[in-house]
Amino acid sequence: MDLYDVMRTTFAVREFTGEPVPDRVLYRILDNARFAPSGGNRQAVRIIVVRDQQTRDHLAELSVPGAQRYVAQLGIGEAPWNPLRPSGVPAADVDTTKVPDTFIAPLRRASVVLVVCLDLRYVAATDQNLGRVGVVSGASVYPLVWNILLAARGEGYGGNLTTMVVPQEPRVQKLLAIPDFCAVAAVLALGKPTRRITKLRRKTVGEIATWERFDGPAYTLADALRGNPDGSANP
Repeated sequence: MDLYDVMRTTFAVREFTGEPVPDRVLYRILDNARFAPSGGNRQAVRIIVVRDQQTRDHLAELSVPGAQRYVAQLGIGEAPWNPLRPSGVPAADVDTTKVPDTFIAPLRRASVVLVVCLDLRYVAATDQNLGRVGVVSGASVYPLVWNILLAARGEGYGGNLTTMVVPQEPRVQKLLAIPDFCAVAAVLALGKPTRRITKLRRKTVGEIATWERFDGPAYTLADALRGNPDGSANP
C-alpha cells in the first residue's frame, strides 16, 4: 500500500475475525517498526508478546477500573482522565459504572496482544520540572507504537491502542514480571479486522496548524500553494 493511504486508513480496530496473526507476519511487523526514532536513539522500549488467553483475560479485567472512570466521566460531560480538571464523579458511581464491551473485548478476542513498556532509566524527560503531567517521555515509545499499527495495516491487519490498564500498572508489572523501572506505555490488540475503513474523519490542517504563533492565522492549502521558491510560504 502507498504510505499516505496507510496513514489515512489506519483506524482503531476493536472487532476481529478470529483469523490468527502468524508469527512470521508479527515478526515482520516488529522488525520494521523497530526503526522508529527514540530519544538519544536509546531504543528503551520492550515489547511483551501475549498470546495466552488467560493472561489476556487478566489484562482485560485490569482494564475495567480505568474504563469505568472513563465512561462515568464521559456520561456527565467531563473530559475523561483530564489532568487539568478533577473529576466530579463520586467514587461509588465510578465503581458501579458498566463498561461497554468495546473497551475490553479486543484484549480477549484479538489474535495477539502486545504490552509495550518504556525503560525509564534511559528517558530524557525534559519536562519533569514544569509542574504538569509529563508528556515528553512518550516521544521515546509512541513513534514505535504507531509504526506497529501502520505496519499491521500494511499487512492487512489492524489494532487497537489502549491505556486503560495503566492505572493498574503495579498489578500488570506483577502479572508480566515487568521491573519497576519500566512503565507500561500501551497495550495493543492485533488481529484481522472484520471491516475496512477507507476514509477517516479528522480535523483539517487549518484546524490544527497556525502561522508563527499559537494564536496565529490558520495554515491553509491556499498558503501552501502560494509558497516561495525556497519552499516557504507567505502568511
